[in-house]
Amino acid sequence: MRILFTCIALLTLTACETTKGAGRDIQKAGDAITGAAQNVQNSL
Repeated sequence: MRILFTCIALLTLTACETTKGAGRDIQKAGDAITGAAQNVQNSL
């Protein structure tokens, strides 16, 4: 039983780290889009 709980805890922590990394990637993409939009707006 203890091994089962340990495995579940490890999977949960791994999923959290994966989600956190994906969130950072999405945020970077959003920042890039915002920067590009600002450049276009400034050139108009």
